[in-house]
Amino acid sequence: MLAPGALTAQGSVSGRVTIQEREGEATKDLATAVIYLETSGSAIGPARDAEAEIAMHDKTFIPHVQVVPAGASVAFPNQDPFRHNVFSNSSAGPFDLGLTPRGQSSKNQFRKSGVYAIYCNIHSRMSAFVVAVASPYYTQPGADGSFTISAVPAGRYVLHAWHERAGETTQTLEVPAAGLQSLAAVLDARGYRPAQHKNKFGQDYAASDDDERY
Repeated sequence: MLAPGALTAQGSVSGRVTIQEREGEATKDLATAVIYLETSGSAIGPARDAEAEIAMHDKTFIPHVQVVPAGASVAFPNQDPFRHNVFSNSSAGPFDLGLTPRGQSSKNQFRKSGVYAIYCNIHSRMSAFVVAVASPYYTQPGADGSFTISAVPAGRYVLHAWHERAGETTQTLEVPAAGLQSLAAVLDARGYRPAQHKNKFGQDYAASDDDERY
């Protein structure tokens, strides 16, 4: 728990996240990991920006992973010349935004913390993740896995590292006023096996993207 007045002492928490891969495979998607600090104390610092965006462009969600504070809204602007149907069947809060015509945007509020897998019910290859966290202290690493969370008050935290292929790992930290550097967060993706997701009705998609005309 954070001590009274801890918000006056702030430092940076930085380090590197790595992913253990199967033999002969290299990590190419470190930048889609999510790092955040969780605390049970009452002083959690100022709120972060509560709006974000995942664009739909060329049958792709951009960015592929978006981290937001719990309660934030995420807009899904359609930049393609055809419709999309954004949905999630995730247990944290399933939703279906219906058809979004070209040039328009739909929006969903992610009220609960958790990992939301996002898909399009029309285009089977489209996938994304929204990670909603109950903390203002979060970031995503660079392509080399390095990360920094700035202005962290001194106190005890749990560092969470998440990746879609490796799940989540945690470690408890005692952050001094000067912050912490050179942390190592290791995720294990050796058991990951890709699988095709279902549509919003829990069924296989009727056609592949190669057959889609819109």
